[in-house]
Amino acid sequence: MKSYLRTKDYSVSQEEFELLYDPEMEMLVTRPIPENPDEYYKSDDYISHTDSSKSLVDKIYQIVKKFSFYSKLRLINQFSKERKRLLDIGAGTGDFLKAAKSAGWSIWGIEPNHDARMRAREKRVELLSEIELLSEQKFEVITLWHVLEHLPDLENQILKLLGCLEQNGTLVIAVPNFNSYDAKYYKEFWAAFDVPRHLWHFSTTAIERLFLKHGLKVVRVKPLIFDSFYVSLLSEKYKTGKQNFAKALWIGLRSNIVAWRTKEYSSLIYILQRA
Repeated sequence: MKSYLRTKDYSVSQEEFELLYDPEMEMLVTRPIPENPDEYYKSDDYISHTDSSKSLVDKIYQIVKKFSFYSKLRLINQFSKERKRLLDIGAGTGDFLKAAKSAGWSIWGIEPNHDARMRAREKRVELLSEIELLSEQKFEVITLWHVLEHLPDLENQILKLLGCLEQNGTLVIAVPNFNSYDAKYYKEFWAAFDVPRHLWHFSTTAIERLFLKHGLKVVRVKPLIFDSFYVSLLSEKYKTGKQNFAKALWIGLRSNIVAWRTKEYSSLIYILQRA
């Protein structure tokens, strides 16, 4: 593997990390891997584990998050037969599962962060701390919304997911795309690199190759249109120290316009089923 670029943890530690390019998989890997990864999640700014609406970015995140529930539920409903059993990995504070429960799904969720699980409990969503606690249950749909990039020991984690997936089940994965226009524009300041919390950085080819080894095939790819705007807002702050709202909106819009032709959106949803 060769060096792709150097970046740093802008939100917590300010430490520098290197991204290495794996040509066989067409993906990037973060080095070094932190010895105590939990320490890099201990920040009020890490809003996937909170319901904060303090800053402008927080407010935008919360609005987009609520809007996305509808499209996510519409997507997974296509793969439900009778039992509607859903497992969400990295469930955060439980908002997606709460929405899915209201839509008639039987829900299970995994979230290693204790504070996030307690916030979910306040919403009457009970989450488990690790996938091993599920015993031998099987699910029609398993979702990972911006979670795969966080998981250590990636191959072993995929095997665990497959062990929970029904034979005709569907795996739904959303991850950032380092081949997007906004990633290439912001380079080391691109917020979706989010080192060292993001250990892996995927291309479309990487997802296809990674899961095909385990007998899963990508059957559909969908863009997450709003991600380019949110990521650009954070990236502008990292690059200039200012919000630069108008500039971020322009880069986010341009990224989506370019992606309309290239299909390289800022974030992508992959729908996978057994080949």
